[in-house]
Amino acid sequence: MNSRTRFLNPSEAARRLGISVKALRIYEQRGLMTPTRTEAGWRSYGPAEMQRAGEIVALRALGLSLAQVASVLEGEAEGLEPALALHQAVLEGDARRLADTIERVRGLRAQLDRGQRPTVTELTRLQVSTSGLSVEFELPWPWGGEFFQLHDIRPLNYIVGPLGSGKTRLALRLAEVLPSAAFLGLERVAAGDAKARLDADSDLRLRVNHAIDWLVEDGAVISEALTALLVGLEAEGPTILVVDMVEHGLDTPTQQAVSAHLRRRMSVERPLFLMTRSAVILDLASVGTGESILLCPANHSPPIRVAPYPGAAGYEAVATCLAAPEVRARTEGVIAWRPRGREHDYEDAHLSARC
Repeated sequence: MNSRTRFLNPSEAARRLGISVKALRIYEQRGLMTPTRTEAGWRSYGPAEMQRAGEIVALRALGLSLAQVASVLEGEAEGLEPALALHQAVLEGDARRLADTIERVRGLRAQLDRGQRPTVTELTRLQVSTSGLSVEFELPWPWGGEFFQLHDIRPLNYIVGPLGSGKTRLALRLAEVLPSAAFLGLERVAAGDAKARLDADSDLRLRVNHAIDWLVEDGAVISEALTALLVGLEAEGPTILVVDMVEHGLDTPTQQAVSAHLRRRMSVERPLFLMTRSAVILDLASVGTGESILLCPANHSPPIRVAPYPGAAGYEAVATCLAAPEVRARTEGVIAWRPRGREHDYEDAHLSARC
């Protein structure tokens, strides 16, 4: 061994590769790589181990599961076709969105040539990925038929609100009026249902196992609730999915992994609407341009879209409605109740409320 060769500990190696230490440990457990050991028995990563780990990371970036990565590293091509087809679909979707943005830029430049100044909205939309889908409908109770419009639907949309604000009714209504949409309720965790669907559909089982590979590498704990959620997310059929309480039954590490997974898979072709009260699922500091927040106010004003930064209208109300997983666990099953004759007696007639 060359004494001048630089060997890295797991933390240093993970940082250079852009992954977690747990991911390195999983690669080792799956037999994909074997780090060297120091005289004291500590794991150590030299040039050969870093090259191998880099290859694994690159193959994972193509969308391959760990089982597929193992096959490729062993010189086999089995299972590559669906993974490459999925990667191609993602790239084609990115290309379509890029072409659309280029066309909008071309249009704005043409406006400038004609002496027409673009609006701020037109300029900011250049940085926003949308499905191009809009919807208009009458709101259900408790809004009493008020007209509601939702334009420029993003790939990832969060529905937030205090208890009794009507967010579940809004979610159900969206599932009714949006084209090719479906509602994924809490009954998804019914005993045996997810397993039965996986047993009956080998393609679905492949997609769910692929997702589980990613999630476990990111720290998720496999559970019935996680499997049921993934079965709903990965099933063929609805173009748009409206999900009731994404965090239901998931611990903190799993919620963190699911949040990263949802951002990784978000697509303008298949927008998601996610009901949540979890500060892990909806991390306000991490909301990107392809995401939006819909707040159902406590005073039953029509739902509003809230910008993810302090000072924006409704931001504090959204932040108040989000709770850590341990708090969510303590309030599981709690419902809002208001005495008769006090339907319009609110402590705060504006947007913020205790949740």
